[in-house]
Amino acid sequence: MPHRYDRAMLLQRIQQQFIDSADLKYQCAQSLAPLVEAAVAAVLASVTGGGKVLACGNGASAAAAQHFAASFMGRYERERPELAALSLASDAAVLTGIANDFETRSVFARQVRALGQAGDVLLALSTTGNSANVVAAVEAAHEREMSVVALSGARGGRLAQLLRDTDVHLCVPHELPARILEVHHMVLHCICDGVDAQLLGLPAASTINVENAS
Repeated sequence: MPHRYDRAMLLQRIQQQFIDSADLKYQCAQSLAPLVEAAVAAVLASVTGGGKVLACGNGASAAAAQHFAASFMGRYERERPELAALSLASDAAVLTGIANDFETRSVFARQVRALGQAGDVLLALSTTGNSANVVAAVEAAHEREMSVVALSGARGGRLAQLLRDTDVHLCVPHELPARILEVHHMVLHCICDGVDAQLLGLPAASTINVENAS
């Protein structure tokens, strides 16, 4: 039998979700900011030097990778020239074909080997740091002499063990995937904003196109 609906309890729970999310973002503001700055520098160096960003993740992280690529090729908040970014989680034919012909662990790695070049950046998202296909993608990126910007949570999992000193690891100190993803979205927005700020300068508040933001 379903529990009796308690509006006051539900409202309190909803409010607590906002508070918990805000608390974690506040906690991460100082600890992750230098790493976000390093991620901005890595991405900016790549795309202004003729390189590109390849982004990958599973489930909600795949959606985050797609959102990042859309913001880069289109715009984040301000008009600017297109920047090269590609989500490796977007093409159903490629994903299912590789999974069927080889193994699911290879769905991102084979794309990285096919498309990645030295000077490119792999943006790897995994809330646990243990997603096998994301881990394989990082290994493939290193084979291609690409740098890696990894977004993880908890203690970083396998990703933390694979990353090199030249990579950037943004690990959210939390166990709950929903909270980790919320910070990941904030980090991706900060990367987009940071790249725009470096390319275009700091914006005046009136120049941000709120109506067309998505």
